[in-house]
Amino acid sequence: MKSADEKTNVMRLLDAKKVAYIPHWYEDDGSLGGANIARTLGEDPERVFKTLVTRGGKGTYVFMVPVEKELDLKKAARAAGDKYVEMIRAAELLPLTGYIHGGCSPIGMKKRFPTFVDESAQNYERIYFSAGRVGCQVEAAPSCLPLMVGARFAPLTSD
Repeated sequence: MKSADEKTNVMRLLDAKKVAYIPHWYEDDGSLGGANIARTLGEDPERVFKTLVTRGGKGTYVFMVPVEKELDLKKAARAAGDKYVEMIRAAELLPLTGYIHGGCSPIGMKKRFPTFVDESAQNYERIYFSAGRVGCQVEAAPSCLPLMVGARFAPLTSD
């Protein structure tokens, strides 16, 4: 278990913009999965968001949806203004973003990609998302995401 005062790059970037957050460290060998992470944190899975990276006809996009929901690829493409989007292969994630599967955060990627957050995030004062490392989430206001990465809110999940 990491110490509470250890910082990830995501945390340092949030600090630099003076964004309030709470770090949450937990034991995970990379196999927990989103729903189990929510249970480990004692939180509603609707408040715990996963970060998904896709590729479309016009480029690469990042989407954040609650951990127990599926990204609706048609809604994602519509939000991005593209004809289609598809998930990137796991082997592409690290070279493209600088993050590994299970530790991918929308903040601090190697390059800034258009980022979209499921509109349900706006129902909560604070949501959880990856702090850029397996075994660590940050709890922050969803309103920090437009500030940090230019994120836009949109309907992204299947009904």
